[in-house]
Amino acid sequence: MIKLSEIQNRLREEIKRSGLSQKEIAEKLGVNASTVSKYMRLDKFPSIETFANLCEILDVSSDEILGLKK
Repeated sequence: MIKLSEIQNRLREEIKRSGLSQKEIAEKLGVNASTVSKYMRLDKFPSIETFANLCEILDVSSDEILGLKK
């Protein structure tokens, strides 16, 4: 079974690995920096649209984040 907490952890790790600041990511996504901070604290998960755009910004496959592909 795939768990949301695992998806959130993989997303957080990719954000860290990107080398982009939370502010830079927020600007590219068109959201507040506090929203990206909530993703990092695992308090919030992005909408499907935001998730897709975030994967594009981070240059990572959504399958990897979702745990469908290693």
